[in-house]
Amino acid sequence: MHNYQAPAQLLADHVILVTGAGQGIGREAALAFARHGATVILCGRTLKKLEAVYDAIEAAGYPQAVIFPLDLSKTDEPSFAAMAEGIYQQLGRLDGILHNAAHYDNLSPLEIQTMEQFESMFKVNVTAPFALTKACLPLLKRGTDTSVIFTSSTAGHQAGAYWGSHGISKQAVEHLVKTWALELENTPNVRLNAVIPGPVQSPQRKKSHPGEVHDSLPTAESLMSVYLYLMGKDSAGVSGQIVEAQTA
Repeated sequence: MHNYQAPAQLLADHVILVTGAGQGIGREAALAFARHGATVILCGRTLKKLEAVYDAIEAAGYPQAVIFPLDLSKTDEPSFAAMAEGIYQQLGRLDGILHNAAHYDNLSPLEIQTMEQFESMFKVNVTAPFALTKACLPLLKRGTDTSVIFTSSTAGHQAGAYWGSHGISKQAVEHLVKTWALELENTPNVRLNAVIPGPVQSPQRKKSHPGEVHDSLPTAESLMSVYLYLMGKDSAGVSGQIVEAQTA
C-alpha cells in the first residue's frame, strides 16, 4: 500500500469526513480525497484554516467541500448525533471518516501530569473519535464500501518515557480499532484501521520535537498513498490493522 497508485476517480461519489482538516496531515488528506473525487466534510476548530482548505479545493475544481467547524474537546454525544443527522439530511450518505485531529500538551513525567490533562487528552484522542464514529455508524453501514481511519502514533504503539497521557491515549486508540473491527466482522462493508504517520512535517511535530530539522522530514503529502489505499475500495477486507505509513 505504500507504493499504491490510486485511480483518478477512486473516491468518486464518496462523502468523507476529515477531522483536523485545517492543517498538516488532515489538510493533505482532505485535498487528496477531493482530488480523487470525494465530497469532503472539513472539520476542525479554526474556521479560517478550514476556509483556506475549502478555497484550495474550489480552485482545483474538485467536488465542492462542506465546512463543519468542530471543537472535539467541547462536543458531547447529542452534538455528534445531530452532526450525523445533518450529514444525512444535507448529503444523504457517509462513506468514510478520517480521525486526524489530536491533542498534545508536552513531554513530561507522569508524576506531574494532572487528572485534568489526562481527561482532556482522552477526550480529543479517544472519546470524541469513538462517539463520532458511533453516531455515524448507521450511515456508514448503509454504504457498500466504507472506511474509518483512526490516527495512532509511535508513542502510542510502543511505550516511551515522558509521553504520558498522549502515548497512553494513542495506545487506547489502537485497542479501540482492533475491538471494533472484531465486533463488525459480520459487517464486511465497514472497515476500521489505524495509521501511525511517523515523523512527518506537521504542526504537532514542530511542537513535540522543537529541536528537529523540520524540513528534513517527509512531507504529509508523501504519506497519502497509504491513506488513499485504506479509504478506497482496494482495501476491502483489510480491517483491525495498525498501519505504519512509513517503511524503513
